[in-house]
Amino acid sequence: MPLIVRPSQDADLGAITDIYAHHVRHSTGTFDTEPPSLQEMGQRRADVLGKGLPYLVAVQGPEVLGFAYCNWFKPRAAYRYSAEDSIYLHPAAQRRGIGRLLLAELVCQAEAAGIRKLIAVIGDSANAGSVGVHSALGFNRVGVLQSCGWKFDRWLDVVMMEKALGIGDKAPPGPSPQTLP
Repeated sequence: MPLIVRPSQDADLGAITDIYAHHVRHSTGTFDTEPPSLQEMGQRRADVLGKGLPYLVAVQGPEVLGFAYCNWFKPRAAYRYSAEDSIYLHPAAQRRGIGRLLLAELVCQAEAAGIRKLIAVIGDSANAGSVGVHSALGFNRVGVLQSCGWKFDRWLDVVMMEKALGIGDKAPPGPSPQTLP
């Protein structure tokens, strides 16, 4: 069966919640320390979609292998052209190019939504997979926040990366992406 990247659907929420719970429990890619409930994940997804931003899944047949979305980088209005991306894969789907496919489609859809800057806030400077996939898709490393997270009884860094979308900052923005609350 072919691998497909498509917009997420309500029916995907169980798999999305399970994938994210795995990362909360076993990885430093997220700084959540308790897995959110299915209801909370549904609310998070609804928030993203309510802003007109993409929330994608990678599927092979009926199986969700990963998900990716972007949300405003910060809630203040001046940030309305900048979004932070998030990508999570099922453990069996890692190192198969699925993260790259998800991120590439997310970049395209974020640009179509009016985003001019996509920002990666990568948990753990040792997270070579996430740093690598972002680098491969043209994100530039802009800094490291050292020891700003505490998880699994150790301090963790955050790697900051960015990618200009479309014309980036070469011209004033056109129509505003959906208004922030």
